[in-house]
Amino acid sequence: MAESREHVLTGTRGPIAVREWPFPAPGDADRRDEPPRYLVLLSHGYGEHVGRYEELAGVLVAHGATVLGPDHRGHGRSAGERAVIEDFEDAVTDLHAVADLARGAHPDVPVVLIGHSAGGLVAARFAQRYGDELAALVLSAPVLGSWDVPGRLLALDEIPDRPINPAALSRDPQVQAAYTADPLVWHGPMKRPTLEAFVRTMETVAKSGDVGPVPLLWLHGDDDRLVPLAGSRAGVEELRGTDWTERIFPGARHEVFLERDKAAAFTELTSFVDRALAPRAG
Repeated sequence: MAESREHVLTGTRGPIAVREWPFPAPGDADRRDEPPRYLVLLSHGYGEHVGRYEELAGVLVAHGATVLGPDHRGHGRSAGERAVIEDFEDAVTDLHAVADLARGAHPDVPVVLIGHSAGGLVAARFAQRYGDELAALVLSAPVLGSWDVPGRLLALDEIPDRPINPAALSRDPQVQAAYTADPLVWHGPMKRPTLEAFVRTMETVAKSGDVGPVPLLWLHGDDDRLVPLAGSRAGVEELRGTDWTERIFPGARHEVFLERDKAAAFTELTSFVDRALAPRAG
């Protein structure tokens, strides 16, 4: 696995833990004098933390990237009540602080933003606010379009204590077991302030325009039962600009980077990044 180091930033509502996987990887003596070819910002999903993306980070570091991602407020090692994000705009602002940290160390290196699930919602809003700072945008099973979970739960007097079923994440039993045993994952019910923030931010993204010329890659499993494909498609079609690619993985569930056929997702991602960065060559 890729080696990493940690930073702590002053977030909008408290300290934010940030993990960095640097390029070149420690021990890669042949590339020790090379700068990273690009920077990656990772935006993780609801209830989890950026440490679950270690394998993806290793693939990207091997491809020439320095990778950074925060634990969103209320998640992982960051401050805040567990699984509570009162305003996703704050998560976008915190992610932008991570981008500033990365660019401070590596100015003029292109930035690729990867967002998964709820982190895809954050990434979409980031692209609307700061799209001119991005070389490319990647959305994995993003919470966009018509996702009915928040509305259904908010209509109830009491939100049921039903954690995410690990089998909905991936067909890989090892991924399911690791998720269940992970102490940094939230295994409780969804919380009303976060559900209300989902509704507001989805509405904001829907009315705030597309990403224009920013190259967009959308990845989704066609057996995703947490964020169904059809509803997400509606949001992606509103968000996409002039350069976009979709890749739907047959049989895959919610986490395409942790699925049985994750190698195909990694290949699709790195090939897309190569295409997106190609105009910058020379």
